[in-house]
Amino acid sequence: MKRGKSARQTSMLNYDDYTIVSIYGARYRGIVQYYLLAGDVFRLSRLDWVMQSSLLCSLANKHRSTMSKMARKYKVTIDTPAGPRKCLQAGITRAPSRKPLIAQFGGIPLKRQKSAVLKDRDPAHSPPRRRELTRWLLAGFCELCVQTEKIQVHQIRKLADLDRLGQEQPNWAALMARKRRKTLVVCSTCHDGIHAGRETAAHGSHWRARCD
Repeated sequence: MKRGKSARQTSMLNYDDYTIVSIYGARYRGIVQYYLLAGDVFRLSRLDWVMQSSLLCSLANKHRSTMSKMARKYKVTIDTPAGPRKCLQAGITRAPSRKPLIAQFGGIPLKRQKSAVLKDRDPAHSPPRRRELTRWLLAGFCELCVQTEKIQVHQIRKLADLDRLGQEQPNWAALMARKRRKTLVVCSTCHDGIHAGRETAAHGSHWRARCD
């Protein structure tokens, strides 16, 4: 709403009609189903009117039309356990062998359901993916010689500094350039060799499986 009236959602103007109706329908359905245990759930008829007006206003703005024309285009009557109900419905036709996609807004009887069950599901959080550097630090291996003692981290200011070493880059610089990383997990021996300008051990790629 805006200034006490239903307002269009300009952030949805680039969506297709099916997506817009689906978003409005999901939001309205979630609120109504949550309050179905309430004795005065009928008061949500005000919410139904506000959200429906906002939906029609958004569709009208998208198609440069009027709310009444959008209502005539998308309003349908569906059967519910409480009898016929009017709602807004938009669909997407698919191949003949597949059912069309249907999005609905409204059509939910605003009557108390004493047997309604609330299911507050915890959102599924996937564990964050560890970065390659973190895996090597936890594994405790030198990325150059795969030694496990006195593990340290070699760091440069920026990747462009590797270009100053010329085309014949040492092993450690070539590895950092290939990984596009400014840090490298190394043992103290390799670390001293890097700063002293000595050639370090070859990269032990056959140890990668152990570190993953």
